[in-house]
Amino acid sequence: MIVEALAPKALEDGAALPGPLLTELTALYASNEEFQQLSGDFPDPSDIRPEQVAAALADELAQPTAEVLLARSEGRLVAVAVTLGRHPDPAEPDPWLGLLMVHADERRAGHGRRLASYVEDRFRTEGRTGLRLAVLENNPKALAFWTSLGYEETARRPDLAHGRPCIVLRKSLAG
Repeated sequence: MIVEALAPKALEDGAALPGPLLTELTALYASNEEFQQLSGDFPDPSDIRPEQVAAALADELAQPTAEVLLARSEGRLVAVAVTLGRHPDPAEPDPWLGLLMVHADERRAGHGRRLASYVEDRFRTEGRTGLRLAVLENNPKALAFWTSLGYEETARRPDLAHGRPCIVLRKSLAG
């Protein structure tokens, strides 16, 4: 798997993502209709449009320490992750993994685990001691995935963006 960062400049000043990449990203987001229904991030989870995906990514990258990571296998976009080096709450010391989504056609092939490990290794290399993420309370599949990777529940609270009930998880990056 090859992971590359989507350059923040790619979406600044109204710049458009390259058409083929936006098509791939839209297909990846649309392939996860069940998650899209749970999250409510898109008005019609069964009809996700390229301009909606571009706007969602631009919103993510508007955060000063945000990064969008694209994971490819055999040349195909198989997963995307969004990280946040610093949480908007200054009391939060750990970086956050805001989203990790694997194309539905590529599930159970290890891409999610490998991308999560890649993110963990990057923050570990920076000297960070933990990584946090939030799982929607109505998403037991995601909770099972993250706990299988060693993440442990630390809190339950609404997410900052939409007030949805979430389970906050943390994994130690020490050792």
